[in-house]
This record gives sequence, C-alpha cells and structure tokens, in this order.
Amino acid sequence: MRADAAVLRDPKGHFAIEEVTLDQPRAGEVLVDVVATGLCHTDLLARSMPTGHYQLPMIFGHEGAGVVAGVGPGVTAFTPGDPVIMSFDSCGRCQQCRRGEPAYCDSFNQLNGSGRRMDGSAGAADASGCAVGARWFGQSSFAGSALVSERSCVAAPRDVPLELLGPLACGVQTGAASVIETMRIRPGQSIAVFGSGTVGLSAIMAARVAGAAEIIAVDVLENRRELALQLGATHALDGSDPDLAALICDLTDGGACYALETTGKASVIRMAVASLRRRSFCGLVGVGTEPIELAPDALGAGRTLSYLLEGGAVPQNFIPRLITLWRRNEFPFDQLITTYPMAAINEAERDCISGRCVKPVLIPGR
Repeated sequence: MRADAAVLRDPKGHFAIEEVTLDQPRAGEVLVDVVATGLCHTDLLARSMPTGHYQLPMIFGHEGAGVVAGVGPGVTAFTPGDPVIMSFDSCGRCQQCRRGEPAYCDSFNQLNGSGRRMDGSAGAADASGCAVGARWFGQSSFAGSALVSERSCVAAPRDVPLELLGPLACGVQTGAASVIETMRIRPGQSIAVFGSGTVGLSAIMAARVAGAAEIIAVDVLENRRELALQLGATHALDGSDPDLAALICDLTDGGACYALETTGKASVIRMAVASLRRRSFCGLVGVGTEPIELAPDALGAGRTLSYLLEGGAVPQNFIPRLITLWRRNEFPFDQLITTYPMAAINEAERDCISGRCVKPVLIPGR
C-alpha cells in the first residue's frame, strides 16, 4: 500500500512529504485512509529528546481520524467504510489493561513511543526500501493512510465531520479526562490549570462541565488567557507573575483543590504545587526533560503529585462522551482547531510552537 507521508529524518530538519510503502495489515491491524490528523507537541519530541529514544526516519502523528480501508486477520470490530478516530495503543493483556486502565498499559512506551511494532518491525519503507517508523502511538497518522491497531480505533459517528474529531484522540482527551476521569472534580471545587494549549483549554472546558466554582487559567500569552476566559475559566493569570501562587491561594480561599500542569517545566510544576490547599492533587501531563526538585514539605498536609497518561481515559468510552457534550454545545473543542494542508506541516509546527494557533489539524492530499 503506497501513501504520501510527512517523514522526519533529522531531529533538526523539516518534515518532508515522501511516498512510502505500508505493510499489509497484520493480525489485529486496521488500514485507515486518513481524513485529518492533529499535530501535538508530543509529535515534536524527537526534536528535544536525546538521540536513541526514537529511531528516525519516522512518520509521526497520533490524533488521526479517517475511514477504514482494510482489516487484517482477526479484526471483528471494524469493516471497510467505517469512520474511526485513532487513539493510543495498548496490549489488552497486562494487568493494567485487564483492569480497564489501558493508558497505563505495561507496554505503553513500546507501543506508543517507539514508532515500531512490538516485534521491532517498522511498518513502512521509503522509495529506497529503507525502514520508516510507522507505528507512532500505534498509528503514525501524518500520512494519507495509516496502519493502526484495532485497539487504537474508536467508532466515529457518521454525521460529524471527521476533520473535527482527530484531536479528541489525545490532546483534548488528556485534558478533559484528567478532570473528569482522574480528578473527578465535583461542583463547587476549584482547579488551577497551568498552560492554555489544547490540553489545558480542554481541562478548562471539562471543569466548567463538572461545575467547578473557580477555574483558574495560567499562561504567559495574553491571547491564550483571553481564550481560556471565553471557554469557561473564571480567572486568567499571567504565568510570569512572581506572586502567582499567592494569587491563586487568595482566589480559592487557601489554595486550589486541584492543579493540572501541562508544560512539563520544573519551575511551573513547583508553582502548581505551591498553589494547592491541604489534601489536594496536582496532575502532570507535560513531558519534561529536567529533574523535578521540590521542597521537603511541598507534599505535606496530604498533597499528592502524580503523572497522568491520557488522563486515565478509555478512548472507546470517553471519546463518545466528549462528542455528546460537543453536540450539546457544552464542550466547544472545535474552537481550538486551525486546519492546514499536510504539505504545510512545517508551517503548522511553527504556528503551534509560537502560540499562533492552538490545535493545528492537517488534511492529507491538500
């Protein structure tokens, strides 16, 4: 199966549109014609992580939506023509998966972070026959077609444009599920969200749905703070304010019940913990590259600090809930999206990093 794909060969280089040859679907795999795919900061990790974490060349992309074109042996949940959303992969066999917690699958890193199958095969080859990683988060959707694990696929409604649905697979899901599934915020409680990108803004919208009393958005960009207020934040604070923790404590009568940190920066994590009240919880979703150092008493008085993968969501259950909320005009995630042709992926990356757009969505074939 031949497809055009955005291939990254050098961590410091540009994505290049190349023709690749995908393997035929194996047992448990689905071939999807990609309609649209979100670009997430996680897709740019190869630019910042040490050499050896990923094997380039690679096709990234892990927020895909499209139409099933073929299925491998043993696939029963999907048939050609079915619209699907592609989320993260999991093994389905380990203790965590059997407990209904696929985001914490024992094989999560290999299945989602290596760009290879469990047996080490790449899934695609370039015009010279050299291997190209095509299983990033079980899908590698920066392409016209993607080989996907059946467990990664979520049935999509036929009456909602697929161009909207890709971001639900990771960034939107992570922010919203952190609030709804893991934190389980109750009406009247408070939350401070550090970073107003896709994940942070999705958390803010979810906190509004949950009935939080104080929803505090923190960001260094004024336009992001303004958008956060439009989407449900009750307050928006400048992340560069040296008195930020004290301001949050004042607004929440002694500290927030919950904090969600989306930047991965150690200094922001310390600020998030400092903004909490007694018996509180701080969730981390940003991928950081530096050690986190906290004062000896930072987690005193019952404060909890935990990293959250995909918000703890089960995509097949949670993504349909988000679509239902969107239909009710309670979760307007579509306001985050700016579309680009796949050929403009490097422009989309620049706009994402600069903050010019919140969620770039790439359209293959344009």
